[in-house]
Amino acid sequence: MSGFEIGVTGFVILLLLLAIRIPIGVAMLAVGMVGYVTIAGPIALLSYLKTEMYWRFTTDDLSVVPLFILMGQFAAKAGLSAALFRAANVWLGHHRGGIAMAAVGGCAGFGAITGSSLATAATMGQVALPELRRYNYSGSLATGALAAGGTLGILIPPSIVLIIYAIMVESNVATLFQAAFLPGILAALGYIVAIAIVVRINPEAGPAGERESSAVKRAALYEIWPVLLIFILVMGGIYAGIFTPTEGAGVGACGTFLIAITKGGMRWDGFVDAILSTGSTTAMIFLILIGAAIFNAFLGFSELPLLAADFFQNSGLSPFTVLLGMIALYIMLGFVMDSLSMILLTVPIFWPIIAGLDFGLGPDDTKLWFGIISLIVVEMGLITPPVGLNVFVINSMAKDVPMIETFKGVVPFIVSDFIRVAIIIAFPTITLILPKLLAIE
Repeated sequence: MSGFEIGVTGFVILLLLLAIRIPIGVAMLAVGMVGYVTIAGPIALLSYLKTEMYWRFTTDDLSVVPLFILMGQFAAKAGLSAALFRAANVWLGHHRGGIAMAAVGGCAGFGAITGSSLATAATMGQVALPELRRYNYSGSLATGALAAGGTLGILIPPSIVLIIYAIMVESNVATLFQAAFLPGILAALGYIVAIAIVVRINPEAGPAGERESSAVKRAALYEIWPVLLIFILVMGGIYAGIFTPTEGAGVGACGTFLIAITKGGMRWDGFVDAILSTGSTTAMIFLILIGAAIFNAFLGFSELPLLAADFFQNSGLSPFTVLLGMIALYIMLGFVMDSLSMILLTVPIFWPIIAGLDFGLGPDDTKLWFGIISLIVVEMGLITPPVGLNVFVINSMAKDVPMIETFKGVVPFIVSDFIRVAIIIAFPTITLILPKLLAIE
């Protein structure tokens, strides 16, 4: 067999392993090592492992991951998710569908300090579901809004998946954060519009809540000052070039820790739980990273990415046709894979193809634009059947709502996502304007 044939075979075997629920890190590690040995031999593999594992886990770039995860853990212990939901609810809850809109707003705010979709969905689900039940929201709208709102955690900076993408394509993390900010705001607004349309069609799905006084609204806003402080301090410092992303994550982790202590939400048991949860999540991510590194090295030896890029460059297909094909593949992969796995599996193959096509953008701009499009499509996989990890997380909390109802509930939000992807493809400026405005000459 040629190297190309071995590469294709390895890719197919990996997909089969994932289909039978083998963990992505283990599957990539096994297929990558066997493929590497098949092409280059065992000595070459051992030599690669010796250098790759040391380099991978001693690079400063990855230190940002556990720090942002720890920041999210401390934020949850500080009760910031509840404060965000309350603030959004007192301002929006008196409208039809307003409590669901408040849940989306709370998810957007909490996602800005966690960077994790699953953590955002799980935390906001615990806070918002009781209130949605109290006002007799339909099960499909309540769970669908929370599952979709949780996906905002992957897009609104800081985002763990965006950090991994930046490392893989050798892009600047801070610049990618800037590029994701406006699309993240657009996502939250799109979800709120989707809720408004749902309750316009079916008013019983989202009854209006109580209208609160101006004093209550001001008090609710005062409660979320720690979130605003942390976001402005961390992201403002990163955008302004005062901090590196790693330094900003460290400042954010320390700041949320102090807030958790000040607000009385942090006890010794909670501190230990936050450290252990951060450690286990980081270990899982790092296992996937090392598996992806070995699998991608195997693909490099097979020349599959190079040959694929050459094929599409000479295929006569328009660049946007190729991009739409990639988006369709992302959506299909989302049926069986999580977001981080999709990025790690596809970017080494997709990026060389995209880089060789002419979209009318410079190389750095193309990295930003393609990264945001990939992230949006990947987040759609978190709410699409049959896997939809966010759907399963929320549905497990709302045991009285059938799974099919939750999947029905996310349909309007998936439509919103498709519209958003089309807008960003048609108008790349949405992703590029903020990095250009904030660029330091």
